[in-house]
Amino acid sequence: MNYSKLKIPNHIAFIVDGNGRWGKAKGLSRSGGHEAGFKNLMKVLSYSYSKGIKYFSAYLFSTENFKRSKVEVSFLMNLLTGKLKEILKFCHDEKIKVIFSGRRDRLSLNVVSAMEEIEEETHQYKDRIFNICFNYGGRAEIIDAALDIAEEIKKGELLPAMVDEDVFSQHLYQQLPDVDLMIRTSGEMRLSNFMLWQCSYAEFYFPKVLFPDFDEKEFDKAILEYTKRDRRFGGIDYEDKSN
Repeated sequence: MNYSKLKIPNHIAFIVDGNGRWGKAKGLSRSGGHEAGFKNLMKVLSYSYSKGIKYFSAYLFSTENFKRSKVEVSFLMNLLTGKLKEILKFCHDEKIKVIFSGRRDRLSLNVVSAMEEIEEETHQYKDRIFNICFNYGGRAEIIDAALDIAEEIKKGELLPAMVDEDVFSQHLYQQLPDVDLMIRTSGEMRLSNFMLWQCSYAEFYFPKVLFPDFDEKEFDKAILEYTKRDRRFGGIDYEDKSN
């Protein structure tokens, strides 16, 4: 599809949903569905960057996902370590910088080491940013930012009167632009504690397709829908008489 006349979001956030259900529907385990989802994520990433998207955030494991079965949690935890070489090759080929958002206190040393290796190996890239939200929660991020600010105020490094939205944003896990388009696959229509601060003015898109089936055509549909949206950020177009 020709993107030359379309609005291209600078930052897309993805709730990768439906992998487990896709696996069960195909007669596979939920882990098999997550494996298929991982492969498709690489395809979606490559396609989105080729269309001019610079920032791509993906919700791969939430703080609440620890409530799932030990087998599924273990598989998801080991996905980064098991696919480390594949991830690094893909990132080098595509010149993608990988960063991670989330708490690391409940993660194993092997998982944290894999995360650090990916970040270190890709830190030189600037034009394409892949933000992996892993053991992530939007409320936890806001709490952690507030605690960091409180600690700086306590040390005298920051005055309470200096705290505004810009200062608060600087204390989030990553300093990223606000999300322009948030996509959640599988038909579920909720944020599920994902990037609550960054999605304040995002456009939401909820396709029914399960994530492993979210292909280039589905991505094109999302961008076409985004192009139709009138983003006013609380303002009014006074030339539009419908308002």
